[in-house]
Amino acid sequence: MTKIITQGETIAAIATAIVPQQGSIGIIRLSGNKALSIAKTLFIAPGNPKWQSHSILYGYIRHPQSQQVIDEALLLIMLAPRSYTREDVIEFHCHGGIMPVQQVLQLCIEQGATLAQPGEFTLRAFLNGRIDLTQAESISELVGARSQQASQMALAGLQGKLAQPLQKLRHHCLDILAEIEARIDFEEDLPPLDKKAISQGLETILEQVQTILNTAERGELLRNGLKVAIVGRPNVGKSSLLNAWSRSDRAIVTDLPGTTRDVIESQLVVGGIPIQVLDTAGIRQTTDQVEKIGVERSQLAASQADLVLLTVDATVVWSNQDNEIYQAIEHRPVILVINKIDLATPDLAQFPTQISEIVKTSAANNQGIEALETAILKAIHQDKLTASNLDFAINQRQSAALTRAKISLEQVQTTIKEELPLDFWTIDLRSAIQALGEITGEEITESVLDRIFSRFCIGK
Repeated sequence: MTKIITQGETIAAIATAIVPQQGSIGIIRLSGNKALSIAKTLFIAPGNPKWQSHSILYGYIRHPQSQQVIDEALLLIMLAPRSYTREDVIEFHCHGGIMPVQQVLQLCIEQGATLAQPGEFTLRAFLNGRIDLTQAESISELVGARSQQASQMALAGLQGKLAQPLQKLRHHCLDILAEIEARIDFEEDLPPLDKKAISQGLETILEQVQTILNTAERGELLRNGLKVAIVGRPNVGKSSLLNAWSRSDRAIVTDLPGTTRDVIESQLVVGGIPIQVLDTAGIRQTTDQVEKIGVERSQLAASQADLVLLTVDATVVWSNQDNEIYQAIEHRPVILVINKIDLATPDLAQFPTQISEIVKTSAANNQGIEALETAILKAIHQDKLTASNLDFAINQRQSAALTRAKISLEQVQTTIKEELPLDFWTIDLRSAIQALGEITGEEITESVLDRIFSRFCIGK
């Protein structure tokens, strides 16, 4: 594995996003045993201050041969082991922009640093024992959080609130394994194994495993969000609904049918869930080539959405065209949005009853938006996802490993009931212990590490 093989090298990377004329500060980060010597070669601090850990120096970065000043900067010193990686860490805080940071990074490489791979700083923090694997993943999730709840969930993982219960479960399994193996090796010297107590202990572990597994769906929603498509015939108020919901004028609204020709996206947060809302072109038969392409894109967006808002006009009777649209999307979760209720008479329009979730809105008057959000959360069962009252949630990798642990523990219970020899008990118990260890990194393979840290940005 490349990352582990090169662990002893000093690595360097740009640690901030660099956007021309928009970034005020650019940071170049180094980690490794050459970090301090590279900094002393490139950085000149007026007044000969002390180069001590956890201090900030002011000065200039200059080319070591030509003595040309590259930038006026600050230098942050964090010496091992009191640093992010538990190695010597140096940060050059330069003026933002492409040229200053790239020049400084190039100078660091010329002085012996190696360009860091994605996630290598955090990988070193894990390999050096500063954080476990769940905390490392939480760092990545915190950087990519798209809502306040997602941010808080990642922060809980970073604080060890996920690792702690998992480590306790693993240690409990290890204690049970030690009890069993002791009877195998020293059967004549120890009292008989209390099978009932072992079984009860495994049952308690299984209950706790299931409680943690129950957070997976919530975690998936908070991390990846929900894709919601607004579909319907032309001129039913889809764009007005998007504008009222997002409190913006993202979509053009006119009385002319077919105004929206392409899919318009808006990012919202509902109940802590990031939602990508797609306002689609009105679906109808048309000979206009441009509008026809828009209709095809609408149909594609609806087929790929997690949830579809089928929007109809409250002043118009449900038609065969509405029915065709519904039949095309009925395999997806659907909420019927009856818009323009402010213009409808009580007996004007009748709508099918096969759609269980119905919301009435007046987008022009901002009516029904709160009811729509409530219906969306109900449709994705968000009201049931917080039942565990845990402030963390596992990700897909953790869920897969925890599921394997659960299956192995259940197999141990079956083995006990079938009164098989103790050696059989230990096989599945060891599998459960290994699966739990994979989550926190106590037992991990290089391929898994590669897969996890390759998703990180360079410099983190």
